[in-house]
Amino acid sequence: MDVERIQAHCLAKPGAWPDDPWGHEHPVIKVGSADRAKIFAFLREDGVGVKAGTREVADEWLDRHPGHARVMAYIGRSGWNDLSFEIPDDELLEAVDESYRLVVEGLPRKHRPDGWDA
Repeated sequence: MDVERIQAHCLAKPGAWPDDPWGHEHPVIKVGSADRAKIFAFLREDGVGVKAGTREVADEWLDRHPGHARVMAYIGRSGWNDLSFEIPDDELLEAVDESYRLVVEGLPRKHRPDGWDA
């Protein structure tokens, strides 16, 4: 896996778009209209930050992939982890898909993108 491939996977999701609010090398990927958009993926050169349903679920990633998964700074207590591209591709893509689902479900119904499946 690499950052270009994970970005393409993210941007293929309904309503997904890149944003660079902090001037980093890689964008964050958001879903929703600009005024109500929420981040579902933080892209890095060596991995991706994603949301899990709870901190307990996020901790399972830490247990399964020691050294390749870590709690994200500042928002980790809310269930966000940084996952390294050393984790198998299918697991990374599944984590991104789950992060997207959780974030979209958190949007008000009128702000959810057309074409997404719950």
